[in-house]
Amino acid sequence: ALLNSIYNHRYNFELLKEGKSVSDEKKYPFPKNENLLFEYRLLTLAKIQGIVDYLFPHKYIMDKGFEDYFKKILEENSKINSRKDFEIILAKLVSKFKDSHAFSFYRQLNYKKDIFHGSYLAPFDFQIVDDHLLVTHIIFPEICAKAQINVGDKITSVNGKSIPQIIKEKGELLSTSNTEKLVFVLSKYENNLIWIGDLQQKNLDVKSGKNNKKFSTKVDMIDPSDKQKYDLIVNYLQDKIKKIQNRKIVHDDIAYFKINETYQFINKLNDNAKMNAVMDSILSNASKKKAIVFDMREYPDWGGFFFHYLYKYFSPTENYFAKYYQPNLKNIGTFSYRDASIVYYPSIPEKTVHHYKGKVFILVNPDTRSASEWYSMSLQKIFPQALTIGQQTSGGDGDLVKVNLPGDYLLEFTGNGIFYPDNSQTQQTGIRINELIKYKDDDILNKKDLEFERVLELINKS
Repeated sequence: ALLNSIYNHRYNFELLKEGKSVSDEKKYPFPKNENLLFEYRLLTLAKIQGIVDYLFPHKYIMDKGFEDYFKKILEENSKINSRKDFEIILAKLVSKFKDSHAFSFYRQLNYKKDIFHGSYLAPFDFQIVDDHLLVTHIIFPEICAKAQINVGDKITSVNGKSIPQIIKEKGELLSTSNTEKLVFVLSKYENNLIWIGDLQQKNLDVKSGKNNKKFSTKVDMIDPSDKQKYDLIVNYLQDKIKKIQNRKIVHDDIAYFKINETYQFINKLNDNAKMNAVMDSILSNASKKKAIVFDMREYPDWGGFFFHYLYKYFSPTENYFAKYYQPNLKNIGTFSYRDASIVYYPSIPEKTVHHYKGKVFILVNPDTRSASEWYSMSLQKIFPQALTIGQQTSGGDGDLVKVNLPGDYLLEFTGNGIFYPDNSQTQQTGIRINELIKYKDDDILNKKDLEFERVLELINKS
């Protein structure tokens, strides 16, 4: 009777504004260098536990030991006496979500430079490959020459810890849906998350790229407060990012679409009739090519390209490519399947279907995230012959939910469940891939795009 009474008087989430699954709660700000009072720390942890119990649809694939771990965290919380120590607790707790949408949480930590040992920057660029850091570019030749570090060298340990050990430890502080995504974000120079130790000089164990000989060395890291050196790093990164953004396939027999460069098609058009005419022309031209390539290795700049126009031109009337589960506001903590067609495709009366019989390629990697994963699933349904090629995707498919935490933190996480029609999950695992492509050291050093190469190989065979 008591439980029924509590249930009958539960908070009615249906009173929230449309589109919200949680209320806008207070932020309870504290000075950045001041630890939260015990009761506010307890409230923060209670809210995270509440998120897991009532708002996070993927709690069933979290580590089975989460409840015991949470009890341990409660004990630690009663003993800490600094904001940094509390932020370490928060980072560890959020990492247990194993949700790439929650990865951004670390950026809000006031002591992230201390927690992730990010006070200094490397004098070279790198990428994690298997069990080592591959040196891919020398940013400061003099510093690297002094440490005898060259492009192609493999760093196997930092300050006595192996790279796999470091990856494991960083994974206990960062929320990513899978290891592939974790390695991807740790490999980004601009994130500066891979290093350990607080001293400016690091001890490295290295395997030479020239002769495979092993040696140990000390390398001086870069102090970001040195404006001249920092500006050089910024210029290098801007050039690197620009080159990545400019990658594309140019081939007479291929129509190439890049997920973050579709809004340009209608950018200067403010008339629906003109938009429709332009998009019909673009897709009509694409339909005449031997192959269509959808490069999904980024975040979409315009959902209408996929949801409306690709569906309108190529898809059969029904396009139930997924199962979407949303929070059940009548009974919070449960999730209900949305079968309304508008979730999956727009209503376009008397649409004409143009059946495309050419080859279709969907290119993916860990940067294929959230909406990119959703639209990739739609493409797989629209084009049954499509080959999905690349690496495991982010595994954070679905809508983003945000909850304020005391201390002026904002916890973001995946708020709904996305499955394939056969109930296969996408959370953590990512979307289905036909051909996994693995990059070796030489591929990276030679700046190859193996997905492009594979597409061209298959086109030339046909």
